[in-house]
Amino acid sequence: MIKDEEVGILLNDLLNKYGYDFTEYSQASLKRRINRLFALDGFPSFAELRYRVLKDEAYLRRFVEEVTVNVTEMFRDPSFYRILRTEVLPVLATYPFIRIWHAGCSTGEEVYSMAILLQEANLLQRSLLYATDLNPDVLERAKQGIFPLSQMKQYSENYIAAGGTKEFSSYYSSRYERAKFSKELSERMIFSTHNLVSDRSFNEFQLIMCRNVMIYFDKELQERVLHLFDQSLEPLGFLALGSKETLRFATIAKRYTQLYKEKIWRKAA
Repeated sequence: MIKDEEVGILLNDLLNKYGYDFTEYSQASLKRRINRLFALDGFPSFAELRYRVLKDEAYLRRFVEEVTVNVTEMFRDPSFYRILRTEVLPVLATYPFIRIWHAGCSTGEEVYSMAILLQEANLLQRSLLYATDLNPDVLERAKQGIFPLSQMKQYSENYIAAGGTKEFSSYYSSRYERAKFSKELSERMIFSTHNLVSDRSFNEFQLIMCRNVMIYFDKELQERVLHLFDQSLEPLGFLALGSKETLRFATIAKRYTQLYKEKIWRKAA
């Protein structure tokens, strides 16, 4: 199994050669995921793993995808989406143009969930959804809007629990065990690589979604990323985090008010 010092060597390689900066991610979590990949792919030694990461671009993509944990689903935590629908969208509706940032969007399930909410509120055509991730491969999958058909039953249940009233299947067509979501939903999405560790703010938003991404960061990096979001959010804008994340101990917390018990905070004027 990979040792602590070997994890450090690998992270320095990724930073120096490719510009992927994982040095401030939670080291215990990273080590656990690297060791899982090490065992899964049957490497005989750390040197073999390091060689593949440095010399094989296809394997590098697999490595980055595995260690960045691209686990998501549509309408994840339905009560969260219900509050977005009933409390946040009516406020966003007062803006002539709506900009939403999905930071660390992974394979895009939550971006499509948001597009469905906006369409049902008749807001999609005056919205732009910026979907970013540091991994270009997962962004490419997100652009396609194709998800396993086997997951649609769970997604449909999530959608209904989040206040959805239409037939969820009306948003996609199915073929060969895959569900392809309507192109109308993705027309207002902009996909781009963005590294929360090193890249700066690139626009001003009324809503920023970043769910279950920062749980893999250490405290110092979490603080920096929250400041990035604060700089990117308009006054009275909304910041939405994952179920295990909080603003409570952050230095920006005093400028934000939490909505009910959900992980959604509104910035002061």
